[in-house]
Amino acid sequence: MEAETRMRRRKWRNFRLFAFTSILAVGAVGMILFSLYLYAKILGPPPLAIPQSTLYYANDGSVIGESNSGEKRYWVKLEDMSPDTIKAVIAIEDRTFYNHYGFDVKRIGGAVLANAKEMRKVQGASTITQQYARNLFLTMDKTWKRKISEAFYAIRLEINYDKNQILEGYLNTISYGHGAYGIEAASEFYFGKSAKELSLAESAMLSGIPKGPGIYSPLISLEKAKNRQLLVLKSMQETGTISKEEARAAAEEKLVFTGEHLHHRAESAPYFYDAVRKELLTSVGLDERSIALGGLKVYTTLDSRQQEIAEKVVAETIPESSDMQLGFAAMDPKTGFVTALVGGKDYKESPFNRATQAVRQPGSTIKPLLYYAALERGFTPSTMMRSELTTFKYDDEKAEYAPHNFNNKYADGEITMAQALAVSDNIYAVKTHLFLGQDVLVDTAKRFGITTDMKKVPSLALGTSGVKVVELLNAYSMIANGGKKVEPVFIQKVEDSRGKVIYEAKQNNEQILKRDLAYVMSQMMTGMFDVKLNGYATVTGASMADQTSRIYAGKSGSTKSDSWMAGFTPGIAAAVWTGYDKGDEITLSADKQYAKNIWLKFMERSIKGQPEEFHIFKPPTGVVAVPIDPENGKLASDLCPVFRLTYFATGTEPDEICTDHLFGR
Repeated sequence: MEAETRMRRRKWRNFRLFAFTSILAVGAVGMILFSLYLYAKILGPPPLAIPQSTLYYANDGSVIGESNSGEKRYWVKLEDMSPDTIKAVIAIEDRTFYNHYGFDVKRIGGAVLANAKEMRKVQGASTITQQYARNLFLTMDKTWKRKISEAFYAIRLEINYDKNQILEGYLNTISYGHGAYGIEAASEFYFGKSAKELSLAESAMLSGIPKGPGIYSPLISLEKAKNRQLLVLKSMQETGTISKEEARAAAEEKLVFTGEHLHHRAESAPYFYDAVRKELLTSVGLDERSIALGGLKVYTTLDSRQQEIAEKVVAETIPESSDMQLGFAAMDPKTGFVTALVGGKDYKESPFNRATQAVRQPGSTIKPLLYYAALERGFTPSTMMRSELTTFKYDDEKAEYAPHNFNNKYADGEITMAQALAVSDNIYAVKTHLFLGQDVLVDTAKRFGITTDMKKVPSLALGTSGVKVVELLNAYSMIANGGKKVEPVFIQKVEDSRGKVIYEAKQNNEQILKRDLAYVMSQMMTGMFDVKLNGYATVTGASMADQTSRIYAGKSGSTKSDSWMAGFTPGIAAAVWTGYDKGDEITLSADKQYAKNIWLKFMERSIKGQPEEFHIFKPPTGVVAVPIDPENGKLASDLCPVFRLTYFATGTEPDEICTDHLFGR
């Protein structure tokens, strides 16, 4: 009896010790788990940044460029994936995904028993969360340290993100082989379509690949890929996400594989592409790695149609055998959005961007800025000055300057400012420049957005200080839009890999120029195409006048080594420079016409098919149009053989009627 009592006491002590030990163990495990939870919570969400392809879009949403490290990665939201893909992945990879906390204990136990029975690994137990954690580490080594870190990373994922966020991340990071990472890149590579367009059969095929891309890719082994697809369909049927009939139909569907990555780095617009990358560095403030691998979506201002027209026009105008180069840019005057850009004849031979980087003498294309300054200071289109061979003295009469007109043609009499601009009279321009003061044109150019330094010399009126193509284009756009400030814009907005807008171009509607005078200036610039202004010299746009289908405002310019043409309608502005990189003289008359021909062809083809109202010059309040005799700037009478309807700021129009033709003069 006593022995039984001692036995019962011993058993009771052992039970209490076991119970106490168990409680301590459970408590310890609980404390460890709580500590892990608390630590994971303190650390917060783990970083989810992985290398992703950055995509560049034109203004119509088409992809025009891409940067990557050889691995195609495009992040898409869960709602932008085919529902069948999501169901297929869960069915084959992790059926209890929405019910576990990162680890499937039952599945782990089953895998351990199966592997022990076969004495080799025949079954895996990783959940989607664990696989996502592994993908984020971007390392596949099998050390215990990595496995422990991966497990802890999985805990952090489960604690800080909801299931859909984890599933979205997983589907955007898994490898599908052939350099395709994520469901969007895989869908594009295997089927040439977006992930949202995948059928059930296609979804099942793709969902079977990640288990072993080198084994189950249909491009490597169609038989193994097909067997894997059937297993995925069976799993979906077992989980009740599809019916037996749907599984059978998908299994019988014939799939067509493209096996090609979409080459988003377009052959067109390489100079524009480079300009955008520069803006991402300077204006947006991103670093090189973020630009290349940040999974950004860069929405540019490029108009694909205009770009195609520009490149085609350049190719058909300047012969391949010619060493002539060019810089071309087009812009929406209202927004400053650069819609087309060509920085040279051949990007592969020379990536130097002559539209945004080259500084060349603009010649007479600077004159509209000079004459706008004159309008602000009391000049009108009818202001008369004498045009004759003149030697100007300046710098306290210590220096002399004797400009010449083209072909040494002078009126040898008085001409109006409107006529001087139309025939590009140099004497009138230099006189205006010196009358206003040499600092006026320098200051005015800055107001027009020209940032390159300009020398305060008499020849500045003839464009002897260099500018960039985009700067001159910007200046002309301000005249076209009624005097509002614009700057060349290449990027409309930038989104990060999650769709958050991190940069957006801001519109500045500050009124810089007087609206009425800007319109007067634009109408004066239409004179280069008006042969009625032909007096002692031919208007500079005479060779283009019969090829224009509408009214344009513009100005050409030339130096010994530079040829320019720039102009606009209210809906589009464009500027062209042609010349030799080393500044050699342009000697052939045909070479001197390249800029004009490129500009006119581009404008005519770009505007074709667009609404007429986009390109009509509409007078604002504060201006008045009166008929003017172009020879003397007076109000034209019925006896004047030629008159031109000319705009003036209200109150500045002439009131003297022309009497030169009263007696048949």
